[in-house]
Amino acid sequence: MGSGGRAVAGRTAASALAGVLAVAGAVAGTSEAQAAPAGAQDAAAAASAQPGTLLDVTLDALHPTQPVVGYDEVYYKLGRYRSGKDAANGDANKRFDDWCEASGQGEAASAQPDARLDDASTFTCDLPRGQETAASVAAMKTAVVGPGGKLYLTDGHHTFTSFLETADGGADTRVRVRITDNFSHLSKAEFWARMQAEGKVWLRDENDQPITADQLPARLGLANFHDDPYRSLVYFTRDIGYATPDDAAEFLEFSWGSWLRGRVDVNEHDLNDPAAYLALVEQASRAMVALDPNSPVAYGRTAAELGKLDQWNAGKKPTGGEFAKLSKPIAEAKPGKLAYALDFKAAVGTPPVCTNTVTGTHNGPLIAASGTTCIDRAQVRGPIVVRPGAGLVVKGSTVNGPISAAMATTVQVCGTDVRGPVAVTATSGLVRIGGTGCTADAISGPVSLTANRGGVEVSGNTIGGPLACVANEPAPTNASKPNTVRGPRAGQCAGL
Repeated sequence: MGSGGRAVAGRTAASALAGVLAVAGAVAGTSEAQAAPAGAQDAAAAASAQPGTLLDVTLDALHPTQPVVGYDEVYYKLGRYRSGKDAANGDANKRFDDWCEASGQGEAASAQPDARLDDASTFTCDLPRGQETAASVAAMKTAVVGPGGKLYLTDGHHTFTSFLETADGGADTRVRVRITDNFSHLSKAEFWARMQAEGKVWLRDENDQPITADQLPARLGLANFHDDPYRSLVYFTRDIGYATPDDAAEFLEFSWGSWLRGRVDVNEHDLNDPAAYLALVEQASRAMVALDPNSPVAYGRTAAELGKLDQWNAGKKPTGGEFAKLSKPIAEAKPGKLAYALDFKAAVGTPPVCTNTVTGTHNGPLIAASGTTCIDRAQVRGPIVVRPGAGLVVKGSTVNGPISAAMATTVQVCGTDVRGPVAVTATSGLVRIGGTGCTADAISGPVSLTANRGGVEVSGNTIGGPLACVANEPAPTNASKPNTVRGPRAGQCAGL
């Protein structure tokens, strides 16, 4: 689905075969694109790509076609990616399996001890490039070529966002996508009309309210998406309440999520508590199974069309089947998806409550004087100043000016282009400039972090000036994702 994780069976045999027939030419084109830096050659290859082409691109070349993801699904992936339990069980880490599957190459065959997701030479897949099968190509994530040769991702938002956020991933990580359509000849208006007509874009927000195509995120990354907890809930009910059918509709999980909104209230459950979350999954999945196959669910689709199961948990008791797998705690040798998700969510921490939210365009200086100011996918044309006792959270935004904070309660800057310096001093709570669950930033000026007392993460960022950290307690960390710094690194950040 456009929301990620389509089963192999969900592809048509015809589209899979078309992909296989295109492999030989696509792989040759891919090799040529890899021989040069990401940029002009990648863009040219995208513009000319035809349906069935397997195109090698960087994650930052892919544009979303949905405004939301289920954070807990991404947290599951990130939790498992950082865990050593797959290796302890004698398997390659799940992130390599996911990369190989997304690349049309089956599962991971081997991984070096120091293997990295952003270096495909450090691990191997079951199927070498050029030996893909109809089934392996069918499992790939998909994209459409739009006006100007831009690539619009129609399946794989959760997986590719996880690749971008994980410690050994990032925006420059290369992946392959299968091209389903080339609409580059259309105008922008014609393109989005065609995408809507063919169900290749999801224009509803985290509250299931309609949006316009102009409100879609510009790029991947958690900071650029809003969280839809119903989308996560549906993910955890897979193979318990429904199974992805053959020829599955795009954005199937969002359709189930829309239906569930009228039947269960996620706000009545503690989604940080494993038992409460598991009870919610059982309630939702049993409601799915109770439907008549011909019952309308959402957007003209019936329960049967959306893959509802005839029996809950495929006829197995709660102590068996997929529900039992989902239930396994983090202490187990093979934890369930829910346990991985909640373990990672705990590391991210509870987000601050926004008392003032800025969206759209803000002209001139922005002063955060009290409470917590949240800047959400906005453009700030001027400096940001955080006064003592106030907090700041910036996500998926552009700031044309410096950010400075003194004696703040928290400062978190995620997935943001800061065109100026960042200086944070004497913060009582968390300081996060990129990091766990916080998309890395591009900062054109120096970064100075001094005497902060609530923990400091500065991780995965591109910093255009010096990075200096002094007298922070505890010392700053980079969450195992080094920064790219075009200047000296000093003090506590010398090794970050």
